[in-house]
Amino acid sequence: MRLKGQTALVTGGARGIGAAICRALAEDGASVAVNYLSSQGPAEDLARELADEDSGVRAIAVPGDVSDHEQATELVRRVIDELGDVDILVNNAGVSRDGLIYNMGPQDWWDVMRVNFGGVFNCTKAVLPHLMAKGSGAIVNVSSVMGERGWIGEANYSASKGAVNAFTRCCAMESARFGIRVNAVLPGFTPTDLVAPLTEGETGRSIKKQIPMRAFGRVEQIAEVVRFLAGPESAYMTGSLVTVDGGAMTALGLGRP
Repeated sequence: MRLKGQTALVTGGARGIGAAICRALAEDGASVAVNYLSSQGPAEDLARELADEDSGVRAIAVPGDVSDHEQATELVRRVIDELGDVDILVNNAGVSRDGLIYNMGPQDWWDVMRVNFGGVFNCTKAVLPHLMAKGSGAIVNVSSVMGERGWIGEANYSASKGAVNAFTRCCAMESARFGIRVNAVLPGFTPTDLVAPLTEGETGRSIKKQIPMRAFGRVEQIAEVVRFLAGPESAYMTGSLVTVDGGAMTALGLGRP
C-alpha cells in the first residue's frame, strides 16, 4: 500500500487504460476520483468497485470536460472538496479522429488538440496551485509513442501527443523546485476502444508482426508504469518519457500496417 493516504485524480478514468490506472492506484492504497465526460454509468460502477472501507480507499465519479478550462478548474476543486486533497494527477483523457492530412477537416484537427493536449494543460494548471502550496505531488501524463514517431493517418493525434511530451519536460523543469514531479508514459499499440481499428483483423495482425515482442500491450501493463511514476519508487524521476511498447520504437518501419 505504497500510496495509502494519497488521493489521485484520473481524467478519462471510466474505460480502457484510464480504468486500469484507477484500479492500480486504488490497489496501492490511493483514494481515486474517476473523471468522465459521457461514460457516467461505467464511471460510477468503477467508483463503487474501488471504494473499500477496510483499506480506507475512497472513490468518486466526477464529470467534467477537460478540454474546457473552467470545467477542468471546477473538476479539481470538486475533488479537493469531496476527497480532501489531490496528491496525484493522471492526465489520461484522449480522443482520436484519424484521417489523411489531405482529407482532414479543421474540426478534426482542433477536437483532438483541444482534448489530448488542451486537457493536459487545463488540468495541470488547475492542480498546480494546490500542489505548490503542499510542496509535493506527482503528475503523470498518458502520452503515446505516436508523439515521438509518425504514422499514416495520425497527424492530429501524433501532433497532440508530441505537444504533451514537450509540455511534460517544460512542466517538470518549472515544478521541480516545488517538490512536484512530472513524467509521461508512452504506450504503444494497446487494444482499447480508441485504437481498435489498428489492433483488430488483418491490420492488427500486420502491425503485431512489426513489434519485436510480437504482442500488443495490455491496459494493466500501462497502468502499472503509471502507478510506478506516481509512487515513491520513482522519487528521483521527473521530465521522463517512459515508453511501454514491446520494443516497437526500436525498429524502423513505414508507419503503416
